[in-house]
Amino acid sequence: MVVMNPAGDIAVQQRDLIVVSTILMLIIIIPVMALTAFFAWKYRQGNKSADYAPDWHHSTKLEVVIWSAPLAIIIALGAITWVTTHTLDPYRPLDRIAEGQAIPADVKPLTVEVVALDWKWLFIYPEQGIASVNELAAPVNTPINFKITSSGVMNSFFIPALAGQVYAMGGMETKLHAVINKPGDFEGFSANYSGAGFSDMRFTFKGVSQADFDSWVAKVKSDSTGLSRDNYLTLAKPSEREPVHYYGTVDNSLFSAIVNNCAEPGRMCMSDMAAIDAMGGGGMAGIYNVVNRDLNDKLMPGRKPVPVLDGDVAASTVKSYVGSLCTPTGQGAGGSLTQANYSKPVEGAALAPAASAL
Repeated sequence: MVVMNPAGDIAVQQRDLIVVSTILMLIIIIPVMALTAFFAWKYRQGNKSADYAPDWHHSTKLEVVIWSAPLAIIIALGAITWVTTHTLDPYRPLDRIAEGQAIPADVKPLTVEVVALDWKWLFIYPEQGIASVNELAAPVNTPINFKITSSGVMNSFFIPALAGQVYAMGGMETKLHAVINKPGDFEGFSANYSGAGFSDMRFTFKGVSQADFDSWVAKVKSDSTGLSRDNYLTLAKPSEREPVHYYGTVDNSLFSAIVNNCAEPGRMCMSDMAAIDAMGGGGMAGIYNVVNRDLNDKLMPGRKPVPVLDGDVAASTVKSYVGSLCTPTGQGAGGSLTQANYSKPVEGAALAPAASAL
């Protein structure tokens, strides 16, 4: 019933779409069901007065009536679907905070980074430098820009009173733009089964005044716990019925690292891998960074691996792995790779290994 009595403008428009679509379809469904019952009653075996016309086979007027009404409804539904698909696109920034009420020029959208974990929700406020677990707050009539991802298993971020559900997927960032128009505490949860703790993967969304939101931020900031990479990795471990708790400070590169699957120490970010590939990748030079595991263990036990060179052993007997990988210099999570901090490998020459690769 929350879906039919929401508190946010996006959810209100979605509710109206459900109502209009249902009414349009009932225009056909109700007459068809009524006529089905009527025909069954009128042409029952015991009704000898019913018209009997075994040679009747066509009526143009009847065909026009039968097909024109569904066609008109399909056209109407198609037009509504086209308009609302674009208007209610979760990636589309808001152009109003309520019907007939434009976004005030002095209102700045609130950015919230959402991470679905097993089995709890992490909310990061990058501009406020705070984070919370299983509790989300936002001021009334302020646009909210959600950036959504997952630590691994796919989930679905859903606050029925605010807007429709949006999937949270590992290695990807999805978006949702929404606004809450009424104060109150509203339920949020995952709408996509994700394992043992799924049933309790719920949180509270607080719609509050700007003053109350500032007080909530101050309360979270007073918590002495910081959300560092190490604390995040501990939090990301599976747990059920996680209580609400706060982090007074946050690593400002954490969300980008989560999206790029490199929150763990020493792990290359997907964005860096993509950038290296975009600039030509390792090329033929990568051949000389493949290590022959068996040859190393037999000939040089206890020593660092050596590259596999042409002619050392038959290709069919080689058990190898990548022993080292070139990495862009000066890169951190979320950074951008440029020609200035990347040297393209020279064909036929070994790559310079990362410091901790071996």
